[in-house]
Amino acid sequence: MTNRLKVDRRDGKLVMAHFYVAFISLAIGGLAGLLQVLVRSGMFVLPAGIGYYQLLTLHGVVLALVLTTYFIMGFQIAAVSRTSGTLTSKQRKIGWTGFVIMTIGTILAAVMILLNEATVLYTFYAPLQAHSIFYIGLTLVIVGSWLGSAVILLKYRQWRKENHKQTSPLITFMAVVNSIMWIVATIGVAATVLLQLLPWSLGLVETINVGVSRTLFWYFGHPLVYFWLLPAYMAWYVIIPKIIGAKIFSDSLARFSFILFLLFSIPVGFHHQLMEPGIDASWKFIQVVLTFLVIIPSLMTAFSLFATFESYGRSKGAKGLFGWFKKLPWKDARFVVPFIGMVAFIPGGAGGIINASNQMNQVVHNTIWVTGHFHLTVATAVLLTFFGISYWLIPHLTGRTLTKAMNNLAITQGILWAVGMTFMSGAMHAAGLLGAPRRSSFSEYGGASIAAEWIPYQVAQAVGGSILFLSIILMLYIIINLAFFAPKGEQDFPIGEIAETAEKTPKILENWKIWIGITVLLILFAYTIPFIDMFHHAPPGSKGYKLW
Repeated sequence: MTNRLKVDRRDGKLVMAHFYVAFISLAIGGLAGLLQVLVRSGMFVLPAGIGYYQLLTLHGVVLALVLTTYFIMGFQIAAVSRTSGTLTSKQRKIGWTGFVIMTIGTILAAVMILLNEATVLYTFYAPLQAHSIFYIGLTLVIVGSWLGSAVILLKYRQWRKENHKQTSPLITFMAVVNSIMWIVATIGVAATVLLQLLPWSLGLVETINVGVSRTLFWYFGHPLVYFWLLPAYMAWYVIIPKIIGAKIFSDSLARFSFILFLLFSIPVGFHHQLMEPGIDASWKFIQVVLTFLVIIPSLMTAFSLFATFESYGRSKGAKGLFGWFKKLPWKDARFVVPFIGMVAFIPGGAGGIINASNQMNQVVHNTIWVTGHFHLTVATAVLLTFFGISYWLIPHLTGRTLTKAMNNLAITQGILWAVGMTFMSGAMHAAGLLGAPRRSSFSEYGGASIAAEWIPYQVAQAVGGSILFLSIILMLYIIINLAFFAPKGEQDFPIGEIAETAEKTPKILENWKIWIGITVLLILFAYTIPFIDMFHHAPPGSKGYKLW
C-alpha cells in the first residue's frame, strides 16, 4: 500500500545506506581538510610521508563528489517516495544496484588516492596521470548515479500515468529536473574518462588532447555546482515553508526557476576556462553571457523565499519593514541552520559573478579566492542545508525523533560552522586578492616579501578550519544519535502547501520535449564549433606526468 505521508521503511533503508556513506565521507574529508589548513599555516608537518596534494585530492574527491552525490541521491529518492508514492520492487532493486556500483567505484578511487597513485586533485586535470583503476572507479560512480537517477525518472513516469493530466508534486518535479541535468552533464565526464583518460592511463594511446579533456570536464564541472545546489533549493522552496508554518509563495515560479537552471547551467563551462588557450574569445564571451543568465533563477529563488518569510510574518501580526524577521522560528534548527546557508549564499553568489566575468576573473583565477568562493557556496549554503535536512529526515527514516537537546546542539553546530567559515573563507578571499595561489601548500617562496603577506591569512584559515572540524565532530555525533539512539517516535517529513493566492501552474512546464530539446540545442550551439576547432587545430598531444 502506498503511504503518502511517511517514506516506506524499505525505501528508507535505501536512503539511509546512501546517507551512511555520505557522512563517513564527511568524517574522512573533514579530517583531510583540517590537516591541509594546518600545513598551510606553516606550523604543522604531515607525518608518515603523507603528501599535501594527496590530502588535497582526497579532500576534494570525498567531499565534492562522494558526499554530495550520495546525499543528493538519497534525499531525492526519499522526496519522491514521500510525495509520489512508495517505490516498486523493481525501482528499489535498480536503486540498490546503483548504490552498490557507486560504492565499489568509490572504494577503488579512494584506495588509489590513499596509495598515492592518483594525486591528481578532484579535477583530475590531464596531463597529470592517475592509475587506471582510479578512472575505472570514477566511471563506476557515474554509472551507479545514472541508475539512482533512473529510479526517480521511473517513479515520476509511473505517477504521471496513474494521475493523468494532474500537476506532479513540486518536489518530485524538482528532483526530476536535477536528475535530467545530472545525466546530461555527466555525459561529458564519462566521455573524457572512457574515451581519453582510461585508454591513455592503460598505455593504449601515448598522448592526450589536454584542451578537449578539460573542456569535457568543465562541460560537467559547472552543472555539477547546480547539481549540488538544486537539492538545497528544493528544501528552501518546499520544506522550509512547512517548517515555519507558511505556504509556498508560487508553484509556477519554483518550477520555472528549475527549468531555467536546466537550460542555462550546462552550456557555460568555458567561464572556468577563461585563462586557457585554444578556445576562441568569442565563444568564451557567449558562455559568460549564458552564465549571467543563470543568475536570474537564483534571484527568483531569493525573491520567492523572502516573500514566503514576509507573508508568514505579516500573518502573525508583524509590523514595519523588518518586523516579520522576528516572527521566524529562531529556536528550530531545521530552519536556523539552512537559513545560515541562505545568508552565506549572498556573498557566495556575488563572488561567482566575479569569477565568471572576463576581466575580473584574470585577477582571481588561480588564487585562493576561488577556494574561498566555493567554500561559501557548496561548503556552507549547500552543506548547511543538507545538515538541516538530516535533522528531520534521518529520524523520519529510522522511526525516531529530534529531541530538544539535539535541536539545541544542532543550532550550536550551525553557528560554529558559520564562525569557522567566516574565518577560513574570509581569509581565503583576502589572501586571494593579494595574489596567494590556490592548490599550493605552505611556502615562503624563497623569502619573497609578497609571500610573507599571505602567512597571517593562512594562520586565520587554520583557525577557521579547526573550528569547522569541531562542527563536523558535533554533526557526526548528532547523526549517530538520530540514527541509533534518539527516542522512538514519529518525525514529520515536512512538505509545504501552495498558497491559495498562487496562480495555477501552466501545463507547459511539464512538457519535457520542449525543455530537453532547448537544452540540447543550447549545448550544441555552445560547444559544437569550439570542439571542431579543438580537433582541427589541436596542438601535439601530451604524455602523462606523475609529479608526486
